[in-house]
Amino acid sequence: MDFNQSTEDNLFDRARIIGKPHSRIDATLKVTGRAPYAYERHDVVANQLVGYPLCATIAKGRITHMDASAARAAPGVVSVVTTLEMEPLGRAKSNVALLFGGDTIAHYHQAIAVVVAETLEQARSAAALIDVRYEEEPGVFDLEVAWERLQDTGEPLSDVGDVDAAFQNAAVTVDEVYRTASQSHAMMEPHASIVDWSDGGQMMVWTSNQMIAWTRKALATTFNIKPETICLESPYVGGGFGGKLWLRADAVLAALGSRASGRPVKLALPRPLVFNNTTHRSGTIQRLRIAADAQGKITAFDHSAISHTLPGCSGENPVEQTRVFYAGANRRVAHHPIDMNLPESADMRAPGEASGLAALEIAMDEMAEKLGMDPVEFRILNDTQVDPEVDSKPFSDRHYVECLRQGAETFGWEARNRTPGSTRDGQWLIGHGVAGAYRGAPTMDSGARVRLQGGHLIVETDMTDIGTGSYTIIAQTAAETMGLELEAVEVRLGNSDFPVSSGSGGQFGAASATAGVYAACLALQEQIAKRLGVDAPRYENGRVVAGNTDLALADIADGEELVAEDTVHFGDFKDDMQIGTFAAHFVEVGVHAYTGETRVRRMLAVCDAGRILNPITARSQVIGGMTMGVGAALMEGLTADLDRGFFVNHDLASYEVAAHADIPQQEVIFLDTTDAASSPLKAKGVGELGICGVAAAIANAIYNATGVRVREYPMTLDRMLDQLPAVS
Repeated sequence: MDFNQSTEDNLFDRARIIGKPHSRIDATLKVTGRAPYAYERHDVVANQLVGYPLCATIAKGRITHMDASAARAAPGVVSVVTTLEMEPLGRAKSNVALLFGGDTIAHYHQAIAVVVAETLEQARSAAALIDVRYEEEPGVFDLEVAWERLQDTGEPLSDVGDVDAAFQNAAVTVDEVYRTASQSHAMMEPHASIVDWSDGGQMMVWTSNQMIAWTRKALATTFNIKPETICLESPYVGGGFGGKLWLRADAVLAALGSRASGRPVKLALPRPLVFNNTTHRSGTIQRLRIAADAQGKITAFDHSAISHTLPGCSGENPVEQTRVFYAGANRRVAHHPIDMNLPESADMRAPGEASGLAALEIAMDEMAEKLGMDPVEFRILNDTQVDPEVDSKPFSDRHYVECLRQGAETFGWEARNRTPGSTRDGQWLIGHGVAGAYRGAPTMDSGARVRLQGGHLIVETDMTDIGTGSYTIIAQTAAETMGLELEAVEVRLGNSDFPVSSGSGGQFGAASATAGVYAACLALQEQIAKRLGVDAPRYENGRVVAGNTDLALADIADGEELVAEDTVHFGDFKDDMQIGTFAAHFVEVGVHAYTGETRVRRMLAVCDAGRILNPITARSQVIGGMTMGVGAALMEGLTADLDRGFFVNHDLASYEVAAHADIPQQEVIFLDTTDAASSPLKAKGVGELGICGVAAAIANAIYNATGVRVREYPMTLDRMLDQLPAVS
């Protein structure tokens, strides 16, 4: 099915299932422990061995010696594979870091061996017996030093108008530097795989991964085999946040171990390797300048940033949203990735926008204060309905102002402090903050297959559910389109034998995958219409109705299974529009007047993200993003050892994330608009919007509570303690 123009009126505008709250259909499996996660697939193949990785203890250099004889002789050990035994494996375009092979070390905790044994304990014990020696080389690990030495951020990504003249003529300007920390996805389920490549032929992989087709192709490239020889399954993913978009060492090591041992091998990365062996969000340093006239109209943005990356990677680009979010005739944005020898940085929830809005939305508050304007009204004044860089390119559907106005009214914004530090509740200074949120709304071609078996419909697609509710919204889409009850639809996901979908990531999954399922259902409807010899039948209450025909779906094929498959292809007509999602975040905090401890007291998000397919699962996504935003604002930050080049706090004890006690009342309001240019369902993603802007709203609330402006995340108490107002 080709989606080549904006959607007109269709069945989803009169929906009875889509857009309505439905509990997750996979919920019972998860809460009872019956959802099959990768490492727990005991039933899929017999005689599984356990693999354990050995990883480098230097950040840069080469291995000069490896002796695995003691490990091979250890009890229970079946096989040992070391990196010196083979040439470097192939590397997919999506993999910057080498996953295995050769003597070169490019980052700390790079995988250099896998031990396969009968039990985890035996494999782990034997791995410690491998003798490794290195020739270490000096590395680059300090982003601050790179910032100090940087003379030029390189060619701008965008340079529109005359930015320098706008600043010279501006009535008011802001010019500040902001810092965001490196962060880990820290998902509950570590990277894990079971691989059966015991005969060196067909490779069976049960893994935890967000993108089935991408990972299958990456495995084929890595091992120089045909993708058709690989079958990959990932029906349930215990958290990904972008950290499981790509092929990682767990699947590679399990495959090597299985080929060497002649038996299936399961392997999960120990938690420190999730932090140092896989990927993370790069830290950034950003200089942000804003110019405005005396009435508060923004005349120029100048946003430059650096982030760290292994050579060949793009880092964390935090400047792109500054190109499109607010009006302003002149703008220059530049991002300079700094080659460093820390572990690989790559996508993490709302890559770019999460870090960029953390700076931009503080700067917007600082400008509002200089102008003497309400921060909400300042943002409203500078709204735009067209791309500021290309004024002939409109936003397809944008209701950011409505988010701000409804949020201010619901939150009670008028009651905030007019003078920072003027409200106390016992020993707590109370403050309120606001921030805007923007995240693009991309879509990707996505396919599905539907099987009608009597009155039962099965949907098959390699789409994944990473905790986002894919099973439920896909079932809702199929039920709505075919006129069935939700209980009559079975959804099967995450298998490379199924049609290729968009996968989960980039906030494109929901809009894309449901459109693909819709396309497959339309193909089934066409098949049914031909079989019955009718035109334009209606599908309702489990029946097909057209003229004198009124037949139950269960009776159409006389027991024969009807199968249809299709893929939605999104046309380039979208290139003439900006398609995005928008939100306004409001936060109340308490800052302890004596210690500087910050506690978030209440949060509100008002979201504009097209048709909301399921308010329950969508709300879950937004409050999850808000929770991650609290972590990013107040506690999350990877600390690099600047001598040895690794992240020291590489476990869930020392890398602090927001816990239940840190999260107060959370309220989410959906405007529930429709964007006809986005997808046939007029829906857009919302999973990454929830984190965007939250950290800045908390920073602005801290300032409102204390008068202390913190421009470095996480905003731990040591960064404000010596600036707190005197306690009377």
